Amino acid sequence: MQKIGLSDELLLNAVDEMERGLIDADLGGGVVKKRVALPNRGKSGSTRTLIATNKNDRWFFMFGFEKNQRDNIDQTDLKTLKEAAKTMLNLSEVQLNLVLKTQELREIYNGN
Repeated sequence: MQKIGLSDELLLNAVDEMERGLIDADLGGGVVKKRVALPNRGKSGSTRTLIATNKNDRWFFMFGFEKNQRDNIDQTDLKTLKEAAKTMLNLSEVQLNLVLKTQELREIYNGN
C-alpha cells in the first residue's frame, strides 16, 4: 500500500468514515469494502480496500488494490479473506498484543 501512497492518515480517515456508516459494500463474514481516495485523485479512480471489522473497535486492513489493476476479487479470495477476518476478529486482547509484538500486524494509532 505504501507504493501507491496509501498513508496511515488516509487509512484512519477511512475508518472514521466507516464508523459513521460510510461503507461501500458489506461482503459478509466481517469483511467490508471501502474506496479510499489517494492524493489528487477521487474515490472512483482510487484504491479499494478490504477490511475485517466488527464495526465497533476492530478494523483490520487486509487487502488493497487499485481499480485500474483489477475490478474485484474472486470468490476463492473472498472465502480466504473471510476466514482470516474470523481469526483476527476473534483474537483476545492478549493474543492481539502478541501478534502486534511479532510485527505480523502493524497498528495504526489514532491517539485514542
